[in-house]
Amino acid sequence: MKSPVILIVGTVDTKSDEIGFMREQVQAAGGQALIMDVGVLAKGRVIPDIANTDVAAAAEVTLQQVMDSGDENSAMALMALGASRLAVQLQTTGRIDGLLVLGGTMGTDLALDVARSLPLGVPKVVLSTVAFSPLLPPERMPPDLMMVLWAGGLYGLNSLCQSALAQAAGAVVGACRVARVPRFDRPVVGMTSLGSSCLKYMVQLQPELDKRGFDLAVFHTTGMGGRAFESLAAQGQFACVMDFSLQEMVNQMGGSVVSAGPDRLMGAGLKSVPMIVAPGATDLVDYPAWGQMPERFAGRPSHDHNRLIASVGIDADMRREFARELASRLRQAQGPVHLVLPLQGIQEWDRAGAPLHDPEGLAAMMDEMARCDWGTAEVSRIDAHINDAAFVQQVLGVFDDWLAQGLVEPAAGMKATHV
Repeated sequence: MKSPVILIVGTVDTKSDEIGFMREQVQAAGGQALIMDVGVLAKGRVIPDIANTDVAAAAEVTLQQVMDSGDENSAMALMALGASRLAVQLQTTGRIDGLLVLGGTMGTDLALDVARSLPLGVPKVVLSTVAFSPLLPPERMPPDLMMVLWAGGLYGLNSLCQSALAQAAGAVVGACRVARVPRFDRPVVGMTSLGSSCLKYMVQLQPELDKRGFDLAVFHTTGMGGRAFESLAAQGQFACVMDFSLQEMVNQMGGSVVSAGPDRLMGAGLKSVPMIVAPGATDLVDYPAWGQMPERFAGRPSHDHNRLIASVGIDADMRREFARELASRLRQAQGPVHLVLPLQGIQEWDRAGAPLHDPEGLAAMMDEMARCDWGTAEVSRIDAHINDAAFVQQVLGVFDDWLAQGLVEPAAGMKATHV
């Protein structure tokens, strides 16, 4: 097995000791280090393999122009652009196998851009003083990012700092040794769901899609799952999407921290990927179960899913608002769209007798759906619950029809229609 090459990115002017130590740890783990300097203030004690002047040039500016750009924020944004472009070149030409970046808030800001520039499956480790912090917006985090907290490492190479540096170095080298970049040997259907107790359709759909020659990838719509789904959809990695859990859209509208960003539902449509859509779990706003329910929803029925996440039911006005927003986003889709509306309910906890049963709210949303302009999207209404077999059969009917029409490309060696 060849020794993996790790691109180490950091500010050599202020972090020479730490970067030098990380290089030693990468080598001790059996890897090779390629150091990129993104600092702009001065030279450090470590001689980088890629100088800061080269990073600036990749952003089509000089290092002096970076320093004269206005402030440290604008300077680092330029260096992030250059570093991202160089990282892509190095990865596509086979010169690096993984990425390791360290920094405080400034370095982490840059690290997110560089990590996002690399494709899924390329190991990416960020050693950060703000690892997993609420400061990090989900839309900027690549779906396979690994983070290690840089504990006690803001200044000085103490034993705590060395422990974190060594762990990050070992993590990225080890990941590169066993990494398997997705091959997409079979076409993939991307699907969303809020767990498997709230929404259940994937249990019946997976074997049916497998018979048709498709892999099914199901994404958990609790913020980062939806972000990963959107990222891959926007890259055109899915043959079709079955986006049935749009609850992150409602979270975004309700100001919840459980968000996938403001562009949820847009990735596939703008890439012309065929979309079958349903409003699963869009009667809920999630919030941390260990915190306080958002004040605006006080008094509404709620459900504690576990000690991490709880959900509160939204009112009829917010359901109507969601319906209008859904229509607005689907009208922008460039490919085929089919919206399936299950009239008897949109998640398991809204059934009769369940804690979030709200027939008036559901009726208000469906009424607003009937008033919306859906553009070229097809809309079907079924007298069933989203977790009923009838919903699955409706979805398969649309999918098979699209296969027959050639709107979804069949898997290699499979007939265009399912028998």
